[in-house]
Amino acid sequence: MTAKPDKRRMRSAARLYAVQALFQMEVSGQTAEAVSSEFETHRFGAVYDEDEMEEGNVELFRKLVGDAVNWQARIDQMTDRALVAKWPIARIDPTLRALFRAAGAELIQPGTPPKVVITEYVDIAKAFFPDGKEAKFVNAVLDHMAHEAHPDGL
Repeated sequence: MTAKPDKRRMRSAARLYAVQALFQMEVSGQTAEAVSSEFETHRFGAVYDEDEMEEGNVELFRKLVGDAVNWQARIDQMTDRALVAKWPIARIDPTLRALFRAAGAELIQPGTPPKVVITEYVDIAKAFFPDGKEAKFVNAVLDHMAHEAHPDGL
């Protein structure tokens, strides 16, 4: 097996952990530093009931959490514009809010192609909401956000 798929899985895991960390920060009031430290120490590669958690890309995880916090107002405004007027970001599920913040942090920075960002976070939505319509909702909102962040095209 090559190292390339492992790197991709580590990046995917970092995205999932970033969504979880942002959710935890919102519900607990903890700082980004405290939550990030907890995740890096206790979640990355941890074993729970014989299930081993994926090892995450620490650099990407820290960047996503930090950027989501630093750019939260801008990301939330982009998300609000992508949502139906009757549903401001404050009214949506906190897990989805955390997901949009992590994805938004990645969309507004150069680097990862927007289509990759959308695919990755739609997969995360499917993991959190396996029976719901949230994945289609996430896809639509992130597509709108990506077009706003990259008006010259995806």
